[in-house]
Amino acid sequence: MTYKDIFMLWPGAPALSLLSWILIALVVLYVARTPAHRAIEATFNMIARALRLGARSLALTEKRLAKRHREVLLASGLEAAEHSIEREFHRVDAVVRKDLSGYPALNRNLGDLIARIDNDYSRCSEVPPEPSSWVAAVQAVAKIRTTGDTQVAKILGDIKNNLADQQHEAIEEYRISSSRRHEILTKMAPSWRELTATLGKVGSTIDGLMERSRAIDRKIEDFERIRAGSDNAVRKLNSSSMTQFVISALVLLIAVGGAAINFNLIALPMSEMVGGGSYIGPYKTSNIAAMVIIMIEAAMGLYLMEALRITNLFPVIGSMNDKMRRRMLLITFAILLILASVEASLAYMRDQIASDMQALRHSLAASEMIVTSKSWIPTAGQMVMGFILPFALTFIAIPLESFINSSRTVLGVLLQGLLSALSFLLRLAGNTVRGLGGVVIALYDVFVFPALWIEKQVRVKSRGRGLNSTGERIQ
Repeated sequence: MTYKDIFMLWPGAPALSLLSWILIALVVLYVARTPAHRAIEATFNMIARALRLGARSLALTEKRLAKRHREVLLASGLEAAEHSIEREFHRVDAVVRKDLSGYPALNRNLGDLIARIDNDYSRCSEVPPEPSSWVAAVQAVAKIRTTGDTQVAKILGDIKNNLADQQHEAIEEYRISSSRRHEILTKMAPSWRELTATLGKVGSTIDGLMERSRAIDRKIEDFERIRAGSDNAVRKLNSSSMTQFVISALVLLIAVGGAAINFNLIALPMSEMVGGGSYIGPYKTSNIAAMVIIMIEAAMGLYLMEALRITNLFPVIGSMNDKMRRRMLLITFAILLILASVEASLAYMRDQIASDMQALRHSLAASEMIVTSKSWIPTAGQMVMGFILPFALTFIAIPLESFINSSRTVLGVLLQGLLSALSFLLRLAGNTVRGLGGVVIALYDVFVFPALWIEKQVRVKSRGRGLNSTGERIQ
């Protein structure tokens, strides 16, 4: 007996057996309609509640993450603002120490210059002496009319000559006095220029301090907004972090390109040092050695920047005392210089190896080698690049620190967006599941529709028998 024979209620009549099973299923489903509805509704409600609970959990997680992200962002912004204000105060202190520390001496110098100029001015203000009193007498005598008396005419002529001589002497004295005053004024000119230069220097210093003070005021305002945790400050910090992330990522890509060029410069000659046929796994030993040298150079650059206190990736280095820090600075710079010299020599060797390989190819091809004039410019360029690139890669520490600090903010924002999207999807799935429960119940009723129709007709007929012609129920 096969499985088909088991399900064949009417042997030899598969259609009748199928119809019988459908009728049995309709009866069973109709009888179990109410419990089935409850089971379907409970199942879908349970799934919907689980999805809503997951959405709520993700929403709460997103809120906690947003709060934590805000706290971290404000803390980092507050620290950056403190450092910025501290730098501004250090600059003001440097200006005060450099330009205004000698203010007492400058005040004395200005006082001496002013006293000297005042003295010279007082000397310049001297006027020629007044004419003698006899000039009035001469004027009175000059008014006497000559009546032909020769003696009077002679006296008047002598008076005229004497007056002309006195006038000439007075003019000469005035010219000499003016010349002396001009000499004094000429001597005053350097004092004026020195006073003007000193006042200009003081004025520029004061203007610089005023500009610094305005910058400090702006930074303190930003500091107060960050400490207050305003939304505007958070938006600015987010925007600044995003900008730093993008810029530092671009600079790091440029640095990776420089490292690739550096790798190609030293990979070929390294095969002569460690063996061209040696492999570590699937990779050539020469390539791994070249990569290790570049990584060591990058590490020495990081340590050098840390020793210079330009970056703060390793707080242990920044907390060293000045003596140890200077020692580390000299050691890292010496190692970097040695590695740069090694790369320059490897770059020179690379040009020689390339020439030998070209000659070998021509000899194996049994062709006449074309002799070309060899220039020293490519070799010199390769050596200069091999020496400069390690020092250029040193500055990768600056964008690396900015990238690491800003990536925390960027990852926080992305994670918040991801959690918010997942929470929305779970809420949407929960509502969809709840709606699907109603759809499944409706489909269930559609499947048992004949039994429901028969039940409805029976109820209508039984209700009709219980009512008289006037519509009143029969007792």
